[in-house]
Amino acid sequence: MSEITYASVKVGDVIPALTKDEIIRTTLGLFAGASGDHNPIHIDIDFARAAGMEDVFAHGMLSMAYLAQILTNWVPQTALRSYAVRFTAITHLKDRISCSGEITEKFQENGETRVRVAVRAVNQDGDVKLAGDAVVALP
Repeated sequence: MSEITYASVKVGDVIPALTKDEIIRTTLGLFAGASGDHNPIHIDIDFARAAGMEDVFAHGMLSMAYLAQILTNWVPQTALRSYAVRFTAITHLKDRISCSGEITEKFQENGETRVRVAVRAVNQDGDVKLAGDAVVALP
């Protein structure tokens, strides 16, 4: 694969998408252990039901990590200058999250050539779970 450069991309280009496996209870347990976020609403069905939910649901940061993965699959992590998202809906068990990104702006800042990438994560029904953007420095 050739190196991605500022000259090789244009506004409107899409970056490679990513679809993750279906979210299952094991996914939530493993993420809780890896992240240190053991909030019982994500791993204890009785707690979730007592809080008015039908079942446990994914950590917001799990979906955010999935979405960030399209960026770090595309460019080195050291190229990221900013990454921000809005959580728009709960990610439930059995959701299969697909992440996408599109270049929306090219600009120069702090002596670097950079692009802004609009990113979003949706489930198998097209429901948007996260939306945001990232700024990436490109040579």
